[in-house]
Amino acid sequence: MSSYTINSFELPKQTSFYRGKVRDVYGIGDEHLLMVTSNRISAFDVILPKPIPYKGQVLNQIATYFLESTKDIVPNWLISNPDPNAAFGLKCQAIPIEMVIRGYVAGHLAREYKAGKRSICGVTLPEGLKENQKLPNPIITPTTKASEGHDEDISVNEIIEQGIISKELMDELCDITQKLFQRGQKMANDRGLILVDTKYEFGIYNGKIMLMDEIHTPDSSRYFYANSYQELLDTNQPQKQLSKEFVREWLIANNFQGKEGQVMPEMPESFVNEISERYILLFEEITGKKFERLPQENLNERIYNNLISFLKNV
Repeated sequence: MSSYTINSFELPKQTSFYRGKVRDVYGIGDEHLLMVTSNRISAFDVILPKPIPYKGQVLNQIATYFLESTKDIVPNWLISNPDPNAAFGLKCQAIPIEMVIRGYVAGHLAREYKAGKRSICGVTLPEGLKENQKLPNPIITPTTKASEGHDEDISVNEIIEQGIISKELMDELCDITQKLFQRGQKMANDRGLILVDTKYEFGIYNGKIMLMDEIHTPDSSRYFYANSYQELLDTNQPQKQLSKEFVREWLIANNFQGKEGQVMPEMPESFVNEISERYILLFEEITGKKFERLPQENLNERIYNNLISFLKNV
């Protein structure tokens, strides 16, 4: 087993355990959750076979950075970080949709548009858009949250009509989503980056909306470099970007999109290391801080010891 693999733990006061694609989520008592961000990586809703060194630390620390930077817009679940790979916070009742917001014709939206679709999640798009072009205004394209398999696109109206959540709550989530995206775009712009698209997950705690999970990380967001954006757009070249999209592109080039019957390609170590370096680069680009590469030997032991020490005081 790779030294970059993070195992699940038996923890004091643990009441539940859930393994997501990237995070291991522990219920601690009735009121709290502890999330350990692993080095697993997923694409097309499939977990890739090799863990990525430092990825969990990068994601957890970027998420913390942005949660702290946006809590004036909406309160969030985070209370503290017991370990560079771990976050401890409030257990919220999850709202079963992901609020995806897009400012550019990129990624999934670009693929759908190229395939001829002009209505995405109930939003009508004009003819003549090109890949990576900025949209007139950011659009919200929610998805249902699937516990297994693919999340599905859904419109705001369908969410309300199907009674998934009320119109009042949906309106509030849309407003918060726009404000968070605007803040994220400004913070990215200040660092010479463009926040292209992202997704947010929300829950309810004591009757109030709470921002949950990660925010503005390379797993949940796409970033372009601002200084080369216009020239690359004008010359129809791919954007230089910091996101997980290059992993998806590598998989597509190797005939894998998570569809039935497709075989996961073998990931060479050189590509695994390239992914790791890109994640670290994004941390440094977006936060302006130097990433501290903590020893990866005895990774499980370090995380476990820090969690045990922290939980003694909870």
